[in-house]
Amino acid sequence: MIRRIDLRGTDGAVDYRAVVPRAELDVEAATHLIRPVVEAVRDRGAEAVVEYTRQFDGVVLDDLAVPAAALQQALDELDPTVRSGLEEAIRRLRTTCEAELERDVTTELAPGAVVTHRKVPMGRVGLYVPGGLAPLVSSVVMNVVPAQVAGVGSIALASPPQQAHGGLPEPTIMAACALLGVDEVYAVGGAQAIAMFGHGAGPCRPVDLVTGPGNVYVAAAKRLLRGRVGIDSEAGTTEIAILADDSADPAYVAADLISQAEHDPAAASVLVTDAEPLADDVVAELEKQVAEARHRERVATALAGQQSGIVLVDDLDQGLAVVDAYAAEHLEIHTRDATAVAARVRNAGAIFVGPHAPVSLGDYCAGSNHVLPTAGCACHSSGLSVRAFLKSVHVVDYTREALAEVAGHVTTLAEAEDLPAHGRAVAIRLEEGR
Repeated sequence: MIRRIDLRGTDGAVDYRAVVPRAELDVEAATHLIRPVVEAVRDRGAEAVVEYTRQFDGVVLDDLAVPAAALQQALDELDPTVRSGLEEAIRRLRTTCEAELERDVTTELAPGAVVTHRKVPMGRVGLYVPGGLAPLVSSVVMNVVPAQVAGVGSIALASPPQQAHGGLPEPTIMAACALLGVDEVYAVGGAQAIAMFGHGAGPCRPVDLVTGPGNVYVAAAKRLLRGRVGIDSEAGTTEIAILADDSADPAYVAADLISQAEHDPAAASVLVTDAEPLADDVVAELEKQVAEARHRERVATALAGQQSGIVLVDDLDQGLAVVDAYAAEHLEIHTRDATAVAARVRNAGAIFVGPHAPVSLGDYCAGSNHVLPTAGCACHSSGLSVRAFLKSVHVVDYTREALAEVAGHVTTLAEAEDLPAHGRAVAIRLEEGR
């Protein structure tokens, strides 16, 4: 059901990044496949979006935009218990976003020499919400709330059209948009949605930033458009890594591996442990729990894929080195003194500490964000937060006297760089009679 990789006795002689489980199709390979899609949307706009939607989703779009009446109807018909869950998820995430919202910082370096570090919200953002095998209504919350808290003025959201719903996005996704007050919603998915945001198409104007999770093709489109627009991270097909010792509960570990495998046959589930008996017990639990899972075929495919596995290590030190090399989207710590072990982790999108903080909690109601970097990108990228929707701008405000105090340094450094006009731009302001 799930393969094993034995790294015991390697003494760090192995490149862990090369041997830990990874998907066969990576983001770089996918960029070559979807480049024509992005270029077609750039060149032909809405016509290309409609064409690829028919090809990939089997839906013929009359209009890219979702009518406001459809959004309101979806909210009116939303199950009250689902609405209650969404409202609590919104409340918790809004609380953490407001707490981390950075304020302007003003520094007076000398009398009359003031630099202000301003935080400026993005003008317009495009938010992507997957709707394939699992319609991720929670991703509406995770994208929209931090953008709203940041003060973004224009928010557009896209989610794939569904044949079963008359070419509109999944109803709970539309309902969540209405609940949050997002009225610019597009029935567009995949790489063509990201290209629509980046280049503009039909009624959708280009955006400044694209955020949101998706499959490897969505992540590849974001990579191709990076530079034209900002992106949050390459949040592709989901993955979980679990670092566990012999104190872990194998039933919990198995359940959490299955929970992420449930997303997609390409999802990655990785256990790193120094306890071979635990590995055996987890395999037994997987056999039992997968058989009882609603999406057992999808789960079994994901667990059996080369992107998943059980990695055996000598001790927790080696285990930490392995999970840091893997840089998982989600990392769970099931060890003694899990808090201390978690504090030693450098690379992970989000860290879940101990037996009562499963990834599923973070997916919905922890107050954290579940839009996280995948495919090893957690070594250089962060999960989505209110900070992603803000730009930093330095505002420099000097008086004549403050300028005079550093004029000599500016002129000296300008000459050192053979840029004398830089120095002259200061000196002219200090000449007598000016």
